[in-house]
Amino acid sequence: MLKRIAIVSFSALTIMFSFSSCETLSGVVDSALGGGGSGLTNDQVVGGLKDALKQGVTKGVTTLSAKDGFFKNPSVKILFPAEAQEVEKRLRALGLGNMVDNAVEKINRAAEDAAIGAKDIFVNAIISMTVSDAMNILMGEKNACTNYLKKTTSDALYQKFSPVIKSSLNKVGALTAWNEVITRYNKIPLVQQVNPNLDDHITKKALDGLYLMVEKEEADIRVNPLQRGTELMKKVFAKQDKK
Repeated sequence: MLKRIAIVSFSALTIMFSFSSCETLSGVVDSALGGGGSGLTNDQVVGGLKDALKQGVTKGVTTLSAKDGFFKNPSVKILFPAEAQEVEKRLRALGLGNMVDNAVEKINRAAEDAAIGAKDIFVNAIISMTVSDAMNILMGEKNACTNYLKKTTSDALYQKFSPVIKSSLNKVGALTAWNEVITRYNKIPLVQQVNPNLDDHITKKALDGLYLMVEKEEADIRVNPLQRGTELMKKVFAKQDKK
């Protein structure tokens, strides 16, 4: 059945790009989705998926940008970089756990402060969604929306998010706390001195957290009709329910 849907979807998309008539496109999309004349146009399919992505992004960003959005969420909480795990271990052994805990909290506060800046980049990617993108997402895996965002936003989001993270690190005192940790560790006799790139680590981990929250929201939308926040989303994902 899935193979049949994939073949029909591919054939439908080929026809779509061969005709200019909006009426023809609407009929092709409806046929590809097995609508049998139920009336979903290509614009409606794209619009419903854009609504879903915007809802997922808005909820994800709102959740993570709130206080403790990162810090008290084990699935996205940002810890020390892998190359600094020995730093944490040694300092805790020396009774300096409070210093480590303070640095971890400040790092997560920086991610929370910066998270809101991701929304505009996500929305720009959503606006540029094509009919082809929409068809692949609707009939794809449960995280197809999130994978679309990753594909279309990862590079741009990193480039824009990195300076935001740096600003937030300074704003909440995370860099000061981090420097205290690294300076204290490097004073321990006979240890190999370290100074991991904190900006890069936090930027990547913060983005991972954002995508994860969007993916969770997408999963809810796909399996729970009550999570479909607009009438258009309900109509479009009703088609997915039947695949």
